[in-house]
Amino acid sequence: MDLRRSSIVLLILSILSPGTLSIRYEIHSGHTKCISEEIHANAMTVGKYNIINPNEDHPLPSSHKVTVRVTSPQGTAYHESDGVESGQFSFTAVETGDYISCFTAVDHKPETTLIIDFDWRTGIHTKDWSNVAKKSQVETMEFEVKKLFETVNSIHDEMFYLRDREEEMHNLNIATNSKMAWLSFVSLAVCLSVAGLQFWHLKTFFQKKKLI
Repeated sequence: MDLRRSSIVLLILSILSPGTLSIRYEIHSGHTKCISEEIHANAMTVGKYNIINPNEDHPLPSSHKVTVRVTSPQGTAYHESDGVESGQFSFTAVETGDYISCFTAVDHKPETTLIIDFDWRTGIHTKDWSNVAKKSQVETMEFEVKKLFETVNSIHDEMFYLRDREEEMHNLNIATNSKMAWLSFVSLAVCLSVAGLQFWHLKTFFQKKKLI
């Protein structure tokens, strides 16, 4: 029970804490980098990416282009863009699992280094609450209630998800224990059979030698 309560507390903290994936990383010409994010079924997700201009006083070089592909755990493409400088995507996940965003820099000689700024948000974090909040106290309270309501719904969904995962693990443990029991029984039967054959062989050998 203590372990389960600890898991619930960690779950609530993870939901209340910032859940956005905002990174900036380098990628070389002709190379690919992929980023995965675990998304639950029916959860909304949005992403925004752009290439950082190495020289703000000049247009972005033609070498600074990427091909972007976002796929589901089963390989379904949710977003595809070829030779772009920036872009964004949004979709509602159909299945639970690791969704992958891959960025491929166009091949260029000499090799150049691109810096990509990538922001990926999931669930309640897809909503820009700062644009929803108002100045008046009543509207601010309404905003906080809506925010808490969305958080409670997310916690509710996460609890059902954890319960399903716990049930899956329980069934897996039962199946594993059953297989181990059968394996132990088979191993014991094999050992007894080998011991019986050895005993029969030795008995036959001593009888032929007329030692018994």
